[in-house]
Amino acid sequence: MKVLVTGANGFTGSHLVKELAKRGDEVIGLVRQTSNLQRLSACLQGCQVQLVYGDITDTEAIKGEIASVDWVFHTAAYVELGLVNAAEMARVNVEGTRAVLEVAKAAGVQKLVYCSTIGVFGDTKGEAVNETFVRKQKDFASAYDRTKYLAQQLVDEFAQQGLPVVSVLPSGIMGGDDPHFGPVIAQFMQGRLKLWAGGDRLTGIVHVDDLVKAMILAAEGGKKGEHYIISAGDLTIREMFEILGKETGIKVPGEIPKPIARLLGNVLDPIGRLFSWQPPLSRERVHYIYDRCVRVEASKARQELGWQPRSVEETLRDIVKEMGMVQR
Repeated sequence: MKVLVTGANGFTGSHLVKELAKRGDEVIGLVRQTSNLQRLSACLQGCQVQLVYGDITDTEAIKGEIASVDWVFHTAAYVELGLVNAAEMARVNVEGTRAVLEVAKAAGVQKLVYCSTIGVFGDTKGEAVNETFVRKQKDFASAYDRTKYLAQQLVDEFAQQGLPVVSVLPSGIMGGDDPHFGPVIAQFMQGRLKLWAGGDRLTGIVHVDDLVKAMILAAEGGKKGEHYIISAGDLTIREMFEILGKETGIKVPGEIPKPIARLLGNVLDPIGRLFSWQPPLSRERVHYIYDRCVRVEASKARQELGWQPRSVEETLRDIVKEMGMVQR
C-alpha cells in the first residue's frame, strides 16, 4: 500500500510511520518545514519513507501527495492542556482536518483513518460509555476539547457524504517517548517525583504501538463512517504509580491536598500567562484532574477489528522497559 501520514514526526505519527514501513508499505510523511525529525531519524535510513513539507491547512501542498496514495492517516494535531494558543489550535485541529477531508474526498482515496480522542464524548461523569454515547456536556473544558469535537463533527459530515473515513478514538496514549505523561514517569523513575495531585483520578490508557495497530486494522477492515474507541482499560493515577513502583522499587508519590492543588492552579495560571510559561498546574489542568471524568469501554474494536492490545499492567511495564530504567 502507498499511504500518507499527516503529523508524521509526532508521537503517534512517528510510531505509525515505523510500523507501516516495517510492513513494507510505501509511506509519505507530511511534516512542517520547522518540524523536529528526531523521532523519524532511524526510520528515514533504508526505509520506504518519503517526507514532504507543508502546512496541514494548505490544500495545494497536500493535494498532489494525496492523489497518489491508497490510504491517508490523519494524526496531525495541536495537543496541549493549560495555557494554549486557542486560535492556532483551532486552525490546526479544525481547519487542518477540513483541508485533509476535502483533498481526500476529491482524490477518491480508498480509506482515511482519523485519529480522534475519547474527549469528544465530554464528561461522562464516571460512566463507562461506548461509541453509541451522545455527548451530554454542552460546554467545553478546554480549547483542545472544543477543537477536537468540532473536527470530529467535520469527519462525520464527510462520512455522510460518502467519504470512506474511519475514526479511532484513543484514551490516554502512552509510550517510552510519550511527550506528555512520559516526563512525569521519567521523573518518578528517577526518584524525583515526591508529590502528585489527583491520585484518585481515573484515566484510560493505551500503548502508542497498540493504537498504531488499531489504526492499521481500521484501514484494512474498519467500516466506513464508524467510530472505534481504542483503550486498554482504565485505572487511577495512584494505581498507575503503584504498578510503576513495583517495577522500579520506587515509592509512590504523596498526595497534594485538593485545596492546595486548586490554589496553586489559580495562582500559577496568571503567572504562566504573564511569562508565556506552561505551569505544571493551571486552572484547566486542575479542572481535568478533579472535575471531569471520561470513561470508555473498547469492546467494539476488539470484536469488529480483531484488535488485541496489551493489558494496562503490561502497557506500564513495557514503558518502564522502553525507558531503560528498570531497577533489578
